[in-house]
Amino acid sequence: MTTIDSEKLFFGPTSVDLQSMLHAMLSSREFDRRAGMLSRQGKAWFHISSSGHEALAGAAVSLRSDDFIFPHYRDRALLMMRGMSVTDMTRDLIAAPQSHSGGRNMGSHFSSREHNVFSIASPVGSQCLPAAGAAWTQKLTGTDNVVLCSIGEASTRQGEFFEAVAWAVDCQLPIIFLVSDNGYGISTPTTGLAPVHRPVLHDSLVRRIDGVSPVDVAVAVGQAAASARIGRGPTILWCDLDRLDSHTSSDDHRVYRDKADLAKLRDPVDLFAQQLIAQGLLSNEELEAQRCEIRGRVDGEVSAVLGEAAPDPSTIGTHLYSSANTAPIRISGKYSTIVEAVNGSLRHGLEDYPDMVLFGEDIEDPKGGVFGFTKGLGNAGGGRVFNSPLAEATIVGAAVGLAATGKRPVVELQFVDFVGPAWNQITNQLATLRWRTMGSWSCPVVMYAPYGAYLPGGGIWHSQSNEAMFTHIPGLKVVVVSHADDTEAAFLAAFASEDPTLILLPKHLMRMRDLTRSHPVRDAGRARVVAKGEDITVVAWGNCVELAVSAATELAAESISVEVIDLVWLSPWDRDAVSESLAKTGRLVVVEEDNRTSSFGASVLTEMATNDEDFFSLAAPPRLVSRPDIHIPFHPILESAVMPSVNDVVNAIRSTLN
Repeated sequence: MTTIDSEKLFFGPTSVDLQSMLHAMLSSREFDRRAGMLSRQGKAWFHISSSGHEALAGAAVSLRSDDFIFPHYRDRALLMMRGMSVTDMTRDLIAAPQSHSGGRNMGSHFSSREHNVFSIASPVGSQCLPAAGAAWTQKLTGTDNVVLCSIGEASTRQGEFFEAVAWAVDCQLPIIFLVSDNGYGISTPTTGLAPVHRPVLHDSLVRRIDGVSPVDVAVAVGQAAASARIGRGPTILWCDLDRLDSHTSSDDHRVYRDKADLAKLRDPVDLFAQQLIAQGLLSNEELEAQRCEIRGRVDGEVSAVLGEAAPDPSTIGTHLYSSANTAPIRISGKYSTIVEAVNGSLRHGLEDYPDMVLFGEDIEDPKGGVFGFTKGLGNAGGGRVFNSPLAEATIVGAAVGLAATGKRPVVELQFVDFVGPAWNQITNQLATLRWRTMGSWSCPVVMYAPYGAYLPGGGIWHSQSNEAMFTHIPGLKVVVVSHADDTEAAFLAAFASEDPTLILLPKHLMRMRDLTRSHPVRDAGRARVVAKGEDITVVAWGNCVELAVSAATELAAESISVEVIDLVWLSPWDRDAVSESLAKTGRLVVVEEDNRTSSFGASVLTEMATNDEDFFSLAAPPRLVSRPDIHIPFHPILESAVMPSVNDVVNAIRSTLN
């Protein structure tokens, strides 16, 4: 085996196996050729070619096996050099049940927990913030591991790329951003559009390299990795290369690229092979023999995978949530307000979970968050309570990377109304990671946020009660509390869970003292019966529990017995508790403060009315008390005009009973 002269590598590995790089590049090219055939034959549904990007295989030889790779969908050669096999690639291509996703993710959306290769999500650039989070894990734990985040140049216009770079610079994170610049974002030329073409990225961060040369890539990655390992922070390696094939199997680049352009494209496989031949390190006969060996091996492994069974539809629900059984939760019951319960639970979590990290806007002492949730926790955290940038995508995206690499992040969103910038990370990364990787990656992130109206002066962007947006996301647990005991139970359950959990905290109830105590042992996901009754069931959560209890108290004077159920957990919700109560009372009212259309309350009614047993328990049509489809206004009089009231609940109960 012939290797690069060690003096060419100033940092990183002392030698690089040229034959191994060539083998990975040839294997990747041959696989892309065979995958194109399978696509045309209808045996594969979608394929993204890596042809032209094979020289990035050089990056793998300059990384250690314990480093992390957050890949790009054209990184096939890099990942084959990392250790992923043709069999792995074929199973990925045809969505085989033995693939990393069990057939759930698209082809070329690589993942390998064994090789520390993070799972690709389709929204471009969405890997950047989790990669920064993973790099933060390395810094927090004191290792000298690095993270490679690979991305296409068109995707660097995504805001999350800039947020990730900014966070990496702020914290001097050990991360390398490997940008593949092939000149096109699907059909749009990127010259003049990519940030490196304009004075957007600081020159000290960016190093432009020949992305057609695997040796240059290996040297540059080795230097950047060595720099990152000694605390010098991030590097952006901008790789100039060519895309030899169409964007995907659904595209034809001859429509938008002329023949002259296509004729000038550089082929990294041929160029590298010819370089080795010219230097006397390889003969034409050896090259042809290697091509033949690879063709035979690719053909054999592909054929073997094509003979494997198809995915079993009955297994599609597995890994949506962790299968780990959560033990009953024992609460202290010592808190009289929601704020106290949040603070006390976080303190408990920091003491019990050494890997817990708190992250959010203004949460460090002396401020302790705008609502004081984290006040006084700085010392308890032992340096694990961190102020975040004013950037919700960074908060959640970094948490995804932290969680995936062994930390237990708990993040505060200052108001749930501001969740918009984080939506991409919540829906596409956080909630899908376990399911799309068959449980090989997990994302135990706890998010909490102030929520809801009934506190005058909030208006459109400080009073939202948008729980239905979150309950619509499979894989995310959602809790809305109304009592200090429920708050403590929710946090303790979330800390122990391997799944992402969102806890919504009604601002109106946060500081109300409630000394009534409930059972000290709880089961996660169970509703709480606030008041027992015989005539009608009222289901509520959050602020609306107070409305329901007030209505029940008022109607008790008329000898109407109302059973009030606080769902607490909305996803998954305690359907059995509602069903059992309905079987007893025969009547149902659901109360929510969210707006009516497509709301969670509407879903509860639908569930009960479309199940035969529950439907025949109904002695009258159920009712939904909800906010009309209108935004929450700022003036208190206008707010009260649109929000459900006690009187609305009383009228709905009377209507149902009559």
